[in-house]
Amino acid sequence: MGIRLMVLKLRPQRGGFLRLFGLGWFIREFLAGSGPYGSPTIDPDVGAPQSEIFKQYKLALIRETALDKATRAEERRAKKEKRSIDPENIEELAQVYVVRMPYKAKGCRSHSFVTYFSNLQRLGWVEPTGREEHSAFQDNYPDGQPKKYFRLTAAGLSAPESAWADPRRTLYGL
Repeated sequence: MGIRLMVLKLRPQRGGFLRLFGLGWFIREFLAGSGPYGSPTIDPDVGAPQSEIFKQYKLALIRETALDKATRAEERRAKKEKRSIDPENIEELAQVYVVRMPYKAKGCRSHSFVTYFSNLQRLGWVEPTGREEHSAFQDNYPDGQPKKYFRLTAAGLSAPESAWADPRRTLYGL
């Protein structure tokens, strides 16, 4: 009799390790105009620049992480004090956590985002809209490259969620 080994997936289905939601999912929902997790809704035909998508992803992660931490803290506190959970306490704690949480503590770094986004462009899931905005670093420096707006393509909308979670694997057939 042989021994049968059982393989268990340790990785969560959506969002990867220690993420409430994945970057690919967020980009797709944001560019579709859904305004995921409190981010502003955009016109899907106009799109948004990469820098704005990245900023909204980081802010949404910070807000949702703070809300998750506040909920768990209020649950522990309510259990210890033998009372019901108070949603107002959760909101107050969440605001405290949002203020305390450093911007760089959550999500990917800028370079990782640009690399991820370039893979989406290579796959044809996002495309430039043709709209550009002036961009400047500071008053004393020359102008930077213009901000290009991007939108979802039909291929991006129809791509499965598993492919959005790891576009590199889809791109290179890994």
